[in-house]
Amino acid sequence: MQPYETITVKPIGGTMGAEVSGVDLSKELGNEIFSEIHRAFLENQLLVFHDQDLTIEQNKAFAQRFGPLVPYPFVKGLEEHPEVFEIRKEPDEEKNFGGAWHTDMSFDERPPIATMLYAHEVPSRGGDTVLANLYRAYETLSPTMRAFVDGLTGVYSGDLKGRRGGRAALMNSTRFDATNVENAPKMESEHPLVRTHAETGRKALYISGSHLYRIKELSDKESDALVAFLKAHAGTLDFTARASYRKGTLVIWDNRCTQHMALNDYPGERRVMHRLTIGGGDRPH
Repeated sequence: MQPYETITVKPIGGTMGAEVSGVDLSKELGNEIFSEIHRAFLENQLLVFHDQDLTIEQNKAFAQRFGPLVPYPFVKGLEEHPEVFEIRKEPDEEKNFGGAWHTDMSFDERPPIATMLYAHEVPSRGGDTVLANLYRAYETLSPTMRAFVDGLTGVYSGDLKGRRGGRAALMNSTRFDATNVENAPKMESEHPLVRTHAETGRKALYISGSHLYRIKELSDKESDALVAFLKAHAGTLDFTARASYRKGTLVIWDNRCTQHMALNDYPGERRVMHRLTIGGGDRPH
């Protein structure tokens, strides 16, 4: 692997993830340093930048180097920055947001290429995001299974069909200023179950635990069995890495080849993040 000249990249997991240091994201980045950050993003799928002091404008400016910002459809964004929404869990809340395996907005016709979180307030312990490497999830299937799933189509829904009460129940269980929830059942897309990454050319198993609910070409019983197997396989611990936060940590991950979940292991403490969703990708293929 080619060495980096303008940044330091330290792996944090056996199969994915890296901490990046030697860069101040509040400053305008030259093309050379951003090119290396982007290369690290593609090579590691998850990047963690600690000790960043960013305004919302600076946070957005860095995110927009990767692609255009898109709003999240079910939560109202900040009043002056609608592309940014606040993920807040208060000490008296039991449920968290994003606490199950998923790939962000996989129910869109053109799902976002990346998600960025910036930590404003973190608990004294816990509150990590766990991510799974979907390249490895595909590559570790048997050759026979890879050949079988390669031509299949997944159906992905915004309504969280595997959750009791669906999208509405999730939004009602939090303090979020929810919007558009009534349209969640209509938000559905079909994508290849195995997608080829547009920039790396590598194949990934496109599993989104909360959104993938059936396989188009199979009967209901066949689909249910294969979806259950693939979801369990994609969450194998050997494929994972953890993003750990402190105040001022910025994290970005590649939605095209990962899935993630937010851990809810900090009872009685507050956690506040700003989320930015980065679009501009093609339809999965």
